[in-house]
Amino acid sequence: MSASDPGLPIGILAELTHRCTLQCAYCSNPLELLKADRELGTDAWVSIFEQAADLGILQVHISGGEPTLRRDLPELVETLARRGVYSNLITAGVGVDARMVERLARAGLDHVQISFQGARPETTERIGRLRGAHEKKLAAARAVREADLPLTVNAPIHRRNIDEVELFIELALDLGAERLEIANVQYYGWALLNRAALMPPREAMERQIAVVEAARTALRGVLAIDFVAPDYYALYPKACMGGWARDAFMITPDGTAMPCHGAAAIPHLAFENAAKVPLAAIWTRSPAFEAYRGTDWMKDPCRSCERREIDFGGCRCQAMALAGDAAATDPACSLSPLHGRILALAQEEAAGDIDDVRHRRIGAAEPA
Repeated sequence: MSASDPGLPIGILAELTHRCTLQCAYCSNPLELLKADRELGTDAWVSIFEQAADLGILQVHISGGEPTLRRDLPELVETLARRGVYSNLITAGVGVDARMVERLARAGLDHVQISFQGARPETTERIGRLRGAHEKKLAAARAVREADLPLTVNAPIHRRNIDEVELFIELALDLGAERLEIANVQYYGWALLNRAALMPPREAMERQIAVVEAARTALRGVLAIDFVAPDYYALYPKACMGGWARDAFMITPDGTAMPCHGAAAIPHLAFENAAKVPLAAIWTRSPAFEAYRGTDWMKDPCRSCERREIDFGGCRCQAMALAGDAAATDPACSLSPLHGRILALAQEEAAGDIDDVRHRRIGAAEPA
């Protein structure tokens, strides 16, 4: 993989809208959320998905915001199904009823992922700021299973719910989910704004890992548990989206195509719009996609590291945020000269006020 030979992508994260019923403080959407009048119309998304199929895309993750707020969702799912592209709906589930699930299943939806802000009703309501949200999510999950669609329970983990990891596992089992994603919050967008209220202490993180490892062993063949480790306590970073513009990318509600959901935080990059520029041209020739693709751009210690084609230097957006240089080694890596600083920052932030949060909202960040 290099800038001159990008290969073919296999996946797209399609954020159809930034609108959402919930106001979660850990949301990875940008602080400047796009209003409904900035969203692409049905025809534009259909064209993008047709181009994606032509490009060889195998799977599209339909996200937001809350994608079920789009009335054209069944039509978009049907477009993907007709072209043989696997579709995964990522939803909060609070507006999903049996009728909607049945309609999406008929349209050809392949999989549903429902996020739970807490394993307890009171936690879900406190974090998402919607009364009765937990019961609505449970009903949506049951409707998914009754429609014989595969279900993933997504549990975004942070200091406000990290003590519920065992309960999340029980919840996934009770709902008959195929997968549980224990996903420690990544600090971009609203989560970065609220980092001091969300960062868990190291001892809580270590307890969480022990619980997950034990459950993986005990539930092998029953429940697949994916674990997204917390970057700030890592020894080595994760490959950003599998590597910058290596096999996947994302598209925002207004059509902006980016290698990952946080890439807009890198100020010197300019991103093209998939409603105006052919998708194939963006993937193969966009300077922003080529900027950190492969390994040629790397500095030491990444350039000479034996892991350079495993984690591809880690997250470019995190390097930008913490090192001030998108080409720097991700400070989450123990080989980064800034690794000690990120560990100290994690410890400092984990002592912050857990209730001092700004809730996700189009137009303004609302205090708790």
